[in-house]
Amino acid sequence: MNSESHRQLAAQMARESMTLLLNKNQILPLRKNRQKIAVLGPNADDEAMLWGNYNGKPVRTITILDGIVSKLAPDQVFYDKACDLVEDKVTNSYLSRCSIDGQQGMKATYWNRPDWQGEVAAVQHLVHPIKLTTAGQHEFAPGVRLEGFSARYETVFIPQADEEIVFKCGATGFFELLVNGQSIIQYNNWRTLPSRHPFAVKAGQKYQIEIRYAQLYNWQANLEFNFGKEVDVDYTDLIKKLKDIQVVVFVGGLSTLLEGEEMPVSYPGFKGGDRTEIELPAVQRNCLKVLKQAGKKVVFVSCSGSAIGLMPETESCDAILQAWYGGESGGLAVADVLFGDFNPSGKLPITFYKNLQQLPDFENYSMKGRTYRYMSDPLFPFGFGLSYTTFAIGDAKVSRTTLHRDETLDMTIPVANLGKRDGVEIVQVYIRRLQDPDGPLKTLRGFQRVHVAAGKTGQAMIRLPFHSFEFFDRSQGQMTVTAGEYEVLYGNSSDNRDLKTARINII
Repeated sequence: MNSESHRQLAAQMARESMTLLLNKNQILPLRKNRQKIAVLGPNADDEAMLWGNYNGKPVRTITILDGIVSKLAPDQVFYDKACDLVEDKVTNSYLSRCSIDGQQGMKATYWNRPDWQGEVAAVQHLVHPIKLTTAGQHEFAPGVRLEGFSARYETVFIPQADEEIVFKCGATGFFELLVNGQSIIQYNNWRTLPSRHPFAVKAGQKYQIEIRYAQLYNWQANLEFNFGKEVDVDYTDLIKKLKDIQVVVFVGGLSTLLEGEEMPVSYPGFKGGDRTEIELPAVQRNCLKVLKQAGKKVVFVSCSGSAIGLMPETESCDAILQAWYGGESGGLAVADVLFGDFNPSGKLPITFYKNLQQLPDFENYSMKGRTYRYMSDPLFPFGFGLSYTTFAIGDAKVSRTTLHRDETLDMTIPVANLGKRDGVEIVQVYIRRLQDPDGPLKTLRGFQRVHVAAGKTGQAMIRLPFHSFEFFDRSQGQMTVTAGEYEVLYGNSSDNRDLKTARINII
């Protein structure tokens, strides 16, 4: 497969994963001739977030901001990060005010040894805050090994005013920060614990900043560094900037810097890669509320690899697009959906709960109340996803109502597109064993994507082999197909309101 074919496939996969959860008054798709829109949020201009975990590094990545800008004229888009992922303070980075060897930013020098000796493996200039990791087999720089390497980062900063700045650091491995040759911070860590270190500076004085880093442990390397003026989150100036803009696309949610297997992070709601809460981080939630109170139409693009409790966001937002971690073409896929160049067809592969209170204590091993199979009142159900058109699922034709061993049940299910846009509906088939009151309420056993032109009717053809009716039998202590009556539920989500029912007897 050539690179262009790979990019097209990546874009198509990302588009098909986009899951529209909310669309009040059909605010989406957005009009391209709209006077101006604002793109806000901590994930809007983040490449690494799109890659997910356990990944390679793409040759090129289209951020969500890039994707939106590609649909409009440059003067139609206003961008502001607005807030951080989790922290309620914003660091106005001063890295862009630094320079070394006549170049803006920091000079990064790497060695494929842990002692800053020998042949240099790579040299780079960095102009953005440092967030580097070898997780997912990422190199810190091309030609730098994943283990046993060292690095030096150098720059010169000349303050414009007397003030207190803050160094924000975190590293797995050996880390030392020096200012004018004096060691300010030094530690060896087996995990990254973000730290904050105030430092007073004088206007016009030269400060030589140096970081020495070495990967020392049999574990992934991580390095985070930024410095600048730390200010409280205040949305007053943001709202002033949005004075003449009515529609806001806020790109937030979570990040691969927060959630993932054994990740060395510790923030409110996140610990070691695990989540201690399922709510949207408070700083983002508050930003969305402020935007709503200011009268803005808010389109929330939620990026995550897991479910988020979005109950308040169903009130503060006019639309919610669950964009997951879309990969190298994720930004283009999001923009294609937002502006109607692609009709969304994604369905939730997990249940989105209203809040943490809906989940039983994990010390209780009962499945009652967990997942679509054992609960029926989520915020957004498994298999749910909206479209820009309207589908109607007709009554299924079944090949038989009595099933003998090794026979197959064939279902033909009409799918009518009642709207004015072509679209794809994903027809889902669930099965429930009626003689098992303690068993699952329903279990997905088949699905099919059906493309239906506007005003037309298509057919989903779904075959259920005999083993589709297999459930755990307590009397036998094993999975088996048991004689009796079964419900076959079919529709476009796991919600009972979206399902029709057929009865099948197994002899």
